[in-house]
Amino acid sequence: MPSQPPAAGQAEPRRHQAGLLDIRNIIGLLLTAYGVILTLMGLFGDTETEKTGGVNANLWAGIGLLVVGLAFMGWARLRPILVPEHTDKDEVAKAP
Repeated sequence: MPSQPPAAGQAEPRRHQAGLLDIRNIIGLLLTAYGVILTLMGLFGDTETEKTGGVNANLWAGIGLLVVGLAFMGWARLRPILVPEHTDKDEVAKAP
C-alpha cells in the first residue's frame, strides 16, 4: 500500500536507511567473500580440469559469485530500504 502524503501542517515522518543490517548487504557480502576465495583458488590453486571436462570450475564459479554478490550490494546501495523512526508501539504507548 503506497504511503499517502502528509496532510497540510503535518511533518513527513522521519525515516532512516536500514544500512548494514539490510539482508541484501549480508547476502552480497557473503557471496562476494566466497567469490574472492574461489577466484583465487581458480587462479593459483590446482585447477583439476580432468574432473570438470577441461573447465576451471573454481575460477568460473568465483567470477559468477563475485558478479552476483556485487549486484546485491549495488542494489542495496541504489535502492535503500527506508525504515520509519517510530513504530506502532510508540503510538499505543502515547494513547490515553
